[in-house]
Amino acid sequence: METQSSNLTCSICIDRFRNPVTIPCGHSFCHKCITDHRDAKRNSNIEPRCPICNEKMDTKHKFKCNVVLSHLAQAANSTGPAYTECASEEAGSVLCDRHKKPLIYYCTQDKMAVCCQCAILECAKHLKVLLETEKENQKLLLQQKNEAVGKLIEETEESINVLAENINRAKETFQKTSSRLTARFSTLIDVLVDQQKATEHFILEQKGAAISEAEGRLAELEERSQKLRASQAQISALHNLPDTQLIQESILIEVPCLKKMPSDITPNLQDRLHGITEVLTRISKLVVEDLDRAVCTAVGHDKEGSPQEKRPILAVVPSSAAACHPGGKEGLSAYRCLLTFDPYTANGNLFLSQENRRAEHLTSGLRPVVAHEARFDHTWQVLCIQGFQHGQHYWELEVSKPWAYLGVTYNTIPRKEKGKRCMLGMNELSWSLQLDEEQLNAWHNGHKETLAGHSQHSRIGVLLDYDGGTLTFYGDQHVRLHAFHCAFTQELFPACWIGEGVSITLCST
Repeated sequence: METQSSNLTCSICIDRFRNPVTIPCGHSFCHKCITDHRDAKRNSNIEPRCPICNEKMDTKHKFKCNVVLSHLAQAANSTGPAYTECASEEAGSVLCDRHKKPLIYYCTQDKMAVCCQCAILECAKHLKVLLETEKENQKLLLQQKNEAVGKLIEETEESINVLAENINRAKETFQKTSSRLTARFSTLIDVLVDQQKATEHFILEQKGAAISEAEGRLAELEERSQKLRASQAQISALHNLPDTQLIQESILIEVPCLKKMPSDITPNLQDRLHGITEVLTRISKLVVEDLDRAVCTAVGHDKEGSPQEKRPILAVVPSSAAACHPGGKEGLSAYRCLLTFDPYTANGNLFLSQENRRAEHLTSGLRPVVAHEARFDHTWQVLCIQGFQHGQHYWELEVSKPWAYLGVTYNTIPRKEKGKRCMLGMNELSWSLQLDEEQLNAWHNGHKETLAGHSQHSRIGVLLDYDGGTLTFYGDQHVRLHAFHCAFTQELFPACWIGEGVSITLCST
């Protein structure tokens, strides 16, 4: 105990350490003792030296508290308030809440600063380090974290720069793509406009030449008619002459031999325009179907429609189901019915003939038609007069080219709108089979199912079982193509959408 006590004694004041500090040579003294010793030597112009080893002292050196020695001195004399001053100064004047002693250790298990009494009583078995040491460790960790955060900042800034550059590049790409497509559309439109003008100019020239030539023939015929009527009047006057004179005058009159004058004023015009109409037919199909399909595929969905289009689907478009009725001509003939097209519903591009049993999409363009509330103004479509609300009904249609939609619809189908909503199968009010050169598709409410098998059929049979809720399509040789299943709720009307240059005939046998 005496040895330990002597180790806690200042060599200058020969008393217990008060605020012990350690000088560069390693010896410790009371803070006041060594400060007074250094100041006294310095005031006497004598170089300060360590009182024990006589090593030179730096006059600018700031004495630092010896925490361990302060703790030992405090433990030797817990009533010594002088010992807490240095420890408190070193610990930033922070005292333990429980023991009111300086926090000089850091408990790594409890992750908190503790005083010497906490270290002895509560953290005896815990790993502890000096608070100053832990502070230096944490400074190193903070430096590492700062460097890591700095690296992340650099990476983030680099990502920002790269992303900003990519955004600018994407904007440029979108702009170039838009400009390129716009230019292609504009070029195509310009070409169509130029060709339309050239064709119209040709037709006007042909019209002028034909009308002028025909009017010349008409004037000649009118002149001929006047001469003939004059001759006829002269002949009539001979009947009143005496016999001898009548005979003499009659001999002199001759019936003129006239060359037959043609009355046709449009020779070969349609033949000369045949190539143009054929190309326009192909272009129309590309624009109306293929381009529309490509745009829908690219954007992922159709344009936003009316609220009706968002209602739940009333019927699915299933794969071909089991036949509900016997196939073959004999089995289906029991349900055969005769249909006629309704001229009040026919679009102006469609021409009806054969007592309204044949509908043809003219390539000559829109015909003047009487406005009617039932007419499809913008859709190449026509309904049949006959409608069905019960029973089984079968009919057949002959199609000249595979570019048509055949099916049934409720009478409430839109008729005045532009766009696909008026088309068969593109709304919840109708069901259709699409005939295409490459494939067959079944449509309902804008949903499509591509059908397997042969796609070229010149005669299509349709069997409607209203009460059974099925609509079945048959191809050539009565091959079953597809069947819809639905609980029908309104009167159904057979209907056709007819592509340009296509004719559809309602078969009677």
